[in-house]
Amino acid sequence: MKITAYSIKEKFRKLDPVLLLCTTVLSTFSLLTLWGCREATAGGVKRVFVQLAAILLGMMCTFIIANLDYESVANKLFWGFFAVSVLLLVLVLTPLGTGEGTNKSYIVIPFLPFNIQPSEFVKVTFIVTFAKHLDLVKARINHPKSLLGLGLHAGLIVGLILLEKDLGVALVYMAIIALMLFGAGLSLWYFLAVIVAAVLAFPYLWPLMEPYQQERILYGFRPELDPLDKGWQPLQSRAAIASGGVWGKGLEEASAYKTISTKGSYNDFIFGIFGEMFGFIGCAVLILTYLVLIWRIVHIARTTRKDLGGYLCFGVAAVLFAQTVENLGMCLAMLPVVGITLPFMSYGGSSMLASYMLLGIVHSVNAQRNKYYFERESG
Repeated sequence: MKITAYSIKEKFRKLDPVLLLCTTVLSTFSLLTLWGCREATAGGVKRVFVQLAAILLGMMCTFIIANLDYESVANKLFWGFFAVSVLLLVLVLTPLGTGEGTNKSYIVIPFLPFNIQPSEFVKVTFIVTFAKHLDLVKARINHPKSLLGLGLHAGLIVGLILLEKDLGVALVYMAIIALMLFGAGLSLWYFLAVIVAAVLAFPYLWPLMEPYQQERILYGFRPELDPLDKGWQPLQSRAAIASGGVWGKGLEEASAYKTISTKGSYNDFIFGIFGEMFGFIGCAVLILTYLVLIWRIVHIARTTRKDLGGYLCFGVAAVLFAQTVENLGMCLAMLPVVGITLPFMSYGGSSMLASYMLLGIVHSVNAQRNKYYFERESG
């Protein structure tokens, strides 16, 4: 695999300043929020330092990946990445897998004080392999044979995640697949057919769902129907955000967020804490930062000559868009609670590292687009 720069100065030039600024702002917000709620739960100070370590390690990963030739990596490691993706997800289904309730999302690593969430890292390997697969069939993307192969590729990964009963993560992967297919030029008739089929099948699938899955959907959109159980966290999160007012209560004065169940309040519901501390202005800055970040990634996707690079960027943009919308929605009690982290904000080493690795791919695509400045590759 080629390294695209040789001197340290040249390597740092490969980092896109807009992407770097956005991720730095978001990570700083994360550390400030975790510091502000450090005394609300046990081990709060430790979490701040763990998050800081994950951010620094993530930045190192971004720097390394940004200076790799993404095309060479995809060409040489396609099958290796696919095998790793399947292996990691299968391990979750073995006795090494653990989770909460009926979900199994983590792998217990013997002799280590932390668990790993494979589905976060598989986002990286899956986007690389699926982008390469799209690049191979782009000239006949709408042919049924091509779609069958892509469906088997994506279906195996999503199927394993569904076996882990992690619906929220599965939905993120579906968003990745949909946006990458759209970027590759799949006919809109196929998307329409899938939507119609899903609408028609829903009444038949509903009775097959587990009761807790039905409740999650019902109370997700109407948390007021179960304010003491399923709707507790989102309602309290929304109340905490509202209590922040325009300017917020600051790191030390905020207290309404403490009513959020301590379970998940600093990862899945960190936006609720942030909203009380930084208020409407802080939330507006946060959302604007995400919009600029996603816009920049899509811009790089549209201006790179290599189609492979565009597909990779669309995949990363899909992750950020889907997770941000879902997380903000559930923190505002508008969408079902499905255990989705807020990129670069939520507490968690796996999520933070994976997010930075994904951005490393975009940095790599951006760094090499000048090599093919004069024309875009034709399908």
